[in-house]
Amino acid sequence: MLKRLLIVTTLVVLATLTAVASDREDDINRTNKAAQVFKEIMSTPDQGIPQNLLESAKCIAIIPGDVKFAFIFGGSYGRGLATCRTEHGWSAPLFVAIDSGSVGYQIGGSSTDIVMLFMNDHALQSLMSDKFKLGADASVAAGPVGRNAAAGTDLKLNAEILSYSRSKGIFAGVSLDGAVMQADKSGDKAMYGDDVNRHEILDGKVAVPESAQALVHELGGYVHEAKAE
Repeated sequence: MLKRLLIVTTLVVLATLTAVASDREDDINRTNKAAQVFKEIMSTPDQGIPQNLLESAKCIAIIPGDVKFAFIFGGSYGRGLATCRTEHGWSAPLFVAIDSGSVGYQIGGSSTDIVMLFMNDHALQSLMSDKFKLGADASVAAGPVGRNAAAGTDLKLNAEILSYSRSKGIFAGVSLDGAVMQADKSGDKAMYGDDVNRHEILDGKVAVPESAQALVHELGGYVHEAKAE
């Protein structure tokens, strides 16, 4: 009986360790893909995110379209990450998920990358919550595109989140009104363990893991490192 119990316990432990390792590998894959997506988008400045908006953003979220996308009950679902400004640069990534019936992460075999700029403190606080609805809990608008594009006064003052999409090579502002963003706690747990919460991650109290260095480097290359206001 004791031998059987030991065998069962060992199998459970091995299964748990395997699951954690798989989740961590998925997190690393997501982080690498997010860095690649941002680099590709910003490699064509005339069609990328305006520099002044990047420099004003409190946080940036990137949802790579071909990482864990799926259709769920007629809607769409994607997983990615977010990072925020801190006194020492960009924070370690917080893992997030977004779902909507209209975003369309894969239509006709083409996946869609999503980039979101969180422009003020209220938007940042929404990102800290378990779940929030774009357009209801935080205002969202399609962001302008291009080196010389500038958001209008009303857009700067009223839109807490600016959103973009890239599908079939075309990058443009997109409305995500009605989409729901939520914390991917399993991703955070796999990367950072049980004793770390999202506030500590986004506040810069958690060291940037080696797997996220490429992403932080890409962001730092396009966004002036500035102390959080």
